[in-house]
Amino acid sequence: MPQIEKIKSYFLQLQDNICSELEQADGKQQFITDEWQREQGGGGRTRVLGNGAVIEKGGVNFSHVYGDSMPASATAHRPELAGRNFQAMGVSLVIHPSNPYVPTSHMNVRFFIAEKAGEDPVWWFGGGFDLTPYYGFEEDCVDWHQVSKQACAPLGEQAYPKYKKWCDDYFYIKHRNEARGIGGLFFDDLNEPDFATAFEFTQSVGNHYTKGIIPIIEKRKDTPFGKKEKTFQKIRRGRYVEFNLVYDRGTLFGLQTGGRTESILMSLPSDVGWEYNHQVEPGSEEARLTDYYLKAKDWI
Repeated sequence: MPQIEKIKSYFLQLQDNICSELEQADGKQQFITDEWQREQGGGGRTRVLGNGAVIEKGGVNFSHVYGDSMPASATAHRPELAGRNFQAMGVSLVIHPSNPYVPTSHMNVRFFIAEKAGEDPVWWFGGGFDLTPYYGFEEDCVDWHQVSKQACAPLGEQAYPKYKKWCDDYFYIKHRNEARGIGGLFFDDLNEPDFATAFEFTQSVGNHYTKGIIPIIEKRKDTPFGKKEKTFQKIRRGRYVEFNLVYDRGTLFGLQTGGRTESILMSLPSDVGWEYNHQVEPGSEEARLTDYYLKAKDWI
């Protein structure tokens, strides 16, 4: 049987640890804390940092919600869960840097359990992390994926290729026919081989996020940039918004369960742009992003 309080305690501590490390990396601003309650059951702790030295807008959310029936986004691929009560909890974050040479990063770890009287509970973990650069650096992609592979240690050698491919497939903007970023890990419906191992792996993913992103932030945060790079960053951020609002399961789940809109949409950047039929100069660094870096490949 899943140890729900143990999971919740870990998620709250993870939120604290990540916020502390990101504040250190930013060096200027601190996260504000906004605790909220959900009318239908549960609540959460939203933390947001804005206008920092490095982080233009960042949010690190913890939520624990529950209710009498699962929302459509959760039962679409698990119809047997219809009619069960549920609990969902997790930590979800998105960090949008101000410098276009620092990538946007996302991490999420979550736990679901659905129960019905007289039947065994159905539970699983999900989550992962991924990187969305605006200007690509080969060494950053390699380092990020090496950390991704290290995070998979609790599940053995087969886990990284499986969850790396799942990430590439999931964070894909179908209407643009392009990847959202350079990937990382994505997993869902994990309840094998047992609770202890699945939980250990989920913790490993959560704990490896800052091991992957902090060195990249430190390396790129002082890179000079101008108006051209900032304009390109805003257009690429538009693709990020498109994915989150059209495809992202977590966004859909939060909205369909009557979650707190401000917390769900904190993943959206504060400064973003769309330009009709935007084209980049062939052979430019901007073109190289989509021509090379946003093609799924084995970075390690």
